Amino acid sequence: MGSKLTDLIKTQEATPTSLQEAVVYFANSDNCLYWLASRRWKDGTIKCPTCGSDNVSFVPTRRVWQCKTRHDRCQFSIKIGTILEDSPLGLDKWLPVMWMIANDKNRVSSYEIHRAIKVTQKTAWFMLHRVRLAMQDDQTGGKLCGEVEVDETFIGGKARNMHKDKRAKKITGRGPGGKAIVAAVLERGGRVRAKVVENRRKGELQKLVRENVEVGSMLFSDALKSYDGLTEFQHQVVDHAIEYVRGNVHTNGSENFWSLFKRCINGTYISVEPFHLFRYVDEEAFRLNNRRDMNDADRFTVLVDGIIGKRVTYQNLIGRGNKKPAEV
Repeated sequence: MGSKLTDLIKTQEATPTSLQEAVVYFANSDNCLYWLASRRWKDGTIKCPTCGSDNVSFVPTRRVWQCKTRHDRCQFSIKIGTILEDSPLGLDKWLPVMWMIANDKNRVSSYEIHRAIKVTQKTAWFMLHRVRLAMQDDQTGGKLCGEVEVDETFIGGKARNMHKDKRAKKITGRGPGGKAIVAAVLERGGRVRAKVVENRRKGELQKLVRENVEVGSMLFSDALKSYDGLTEFQHQVVDHAIEYVRGNVHTNGSENFWSLFKRCINGTYISVEPFHLFRYVDEEAFRLNNRRDMNDADRFTVLVDGIIGKRVTYQNLIGRGNKKPAEV
């Protein structure tokens, strides 16, 4: 096999349609390699990730390609330039795990991955964060439009669930003090874009709206004063102290998104560090954005397409030598 994949792809089976089929199909290392190569090089021509040349040949004994152009790193594997780079785990483990993460409605914890594929819990945790990087929205679909809701929520432990010593240390003020803030804009019947924000002030929240919502769209929010002044949108407000719905004016779609997000944190992940919160937000947004008109195979394929050109190392994640891990 050289730089051409066309004839080989025609002989490959279709993408599996269930987790059981995925485990069986990807247990074959050749199936893993050829299927992933067909997703990475969709035009059927394998190219060197370093120089871009298609003058390459396959080295079957090492399962890598050799670029005929002379330069550093002229040999490359299917993992180079993806979230899988430098991973000692085989594709027979990675691909079924990505299937589980993409399609499990109740989310998958690192301990579940640890038990399912026989790796350490630390390795499983690292795998999950690599896959969450692939789930990040590249925002190529343009701005949200039509009817759009904007809302924010607080993420943090409940005081009544804390030991009194921890409660005394963490609960130092009233209300949401000490909690992380996540804001989102949601297009009804469409996509959501969410991010961790520093505060709920006007500059922070209005910047999120203007960066992600098309001018002239109908915008619905609660009565938070930070949303005042969004005059370029058809902005309508529902005051939750009085009512939750007034005809078409409500933020119930956003509230549903927060409900699903908090349920996965409380029920599956249990404990989430604040500096990793944005990764879990990306995962939840991916699920909502790929919920309609997709079967499990389609959702899995969308996730795999997102692994290219992204990378996060273990040092980035644990923040060794830094105050906090870099947001990548």
